[in-house]
Amino acid sequence: MVSLTERGLYCTAGDFYIDPWEPVERAVITHAHSDHLHAGSRLYITSAAGAPVVRTRIGAEASIESVSFGEPFTRDGVRVSLHPAGHILGSGQVRIERGGEVWVVSGDYKLDPDATCAPFESVRCHTFVTECTFGLPVFRWRPQAEVFTQINAWWRANREAGKASVLFSYPLGKAQRILAGVDASMGPIHAHGSVERYTAIYREAGVPMAATLPVTGQLAGALIVAPPLARTTAWLRKLGPVSAAMASGWMRIRGTRRRLSLDRGFVLSDHADWPGLMSAIESSGATQVWTTHGYRDAVARWLQEKGLEARSVETRYQGDAQEED
Repeated sequence: MVSLTERGLYCTAGDFYIDPWEPVERAVITHAHSDHLHAGSRLYITSAAGAPVVRTRIGAEASIESVSFGEPFTRDGVRVSLHPAGHILGSGQVRIERGGEVWVVSGDYKLDPDATCAPFESVRCHTFVTECTFGLPVFRWRPQAEVFTQINAWWRANREAGKASVLFSYPLGKAQRILAGVDASMGPIHAHGSVERYTAIYREAGVPMAATLPVTGQLAGALIVAPPLARTTAWLRKLGPVSAAMASGWMRIRGTRRRLSLDRGFVLSDHADWPGLMSAIESSGATQVWTTHGYRDAVARWLQEKGLEARSVETRYQGDAQEED
């Protein structure tokens, strides 16, 4: 029912693409990260929760239709619905059904719930198209509460030393998760402009987060949430004495923090870890699995050894490889 084309994943019977990487007539969008959302398509269909972010990313003139999670629509005899993926605000899995056959395209997802988006919903299917950004057994996440305890302790120590705490994170999704999880009573929190651009949308959606201030001058004792690429700009040098850290699943890899010249690394990801991937695949009930981006080959081989029909599919999705988004 779904095929891989030069423009992306294509549902032939329904004549629509899912997260195409080139302009098409009709695009069903799982979420608004830039490796899954590209400008130029004639029509975009996405979740109601995610539509404001999609609009911000591709412009006011784009034609966007939105549907609530679980609300089906039919296209040329194909029944389509979106279901929460737990990745960022409005992220959804795409369920496609025709003639009793069901496919689910996951987009990016995580199983650990957080306060900034609807939690992942397992959807039964015959074929599951899953991301594999962190598809190796080494990637196992600690409980979210433990990570925020670490972040708060780091911020507190920096404040006592008269330093600003600069925490780098992806500006859409991860940054808002941080603002919802840190201890806002510890001191002022400032947000880089690219972070605030999306934080405003989250606030309008009713997501509870710490209040933020613009980044101006030296900010000793404050927490500053900024995109990763700000790490190498003159902007950082204007903040005075700082301690720099990053929140990412890649901090699980030994040496990443030192390679990026960071003082701390916090393992916090908006993607499923290895146990999460295995759980999602198993709970889907799928007998056929397509693996995309990340460690897709390794996951496909593992599933084949377990007796599933698995296929590694090359796409242009990048997962957490997009520093700036």
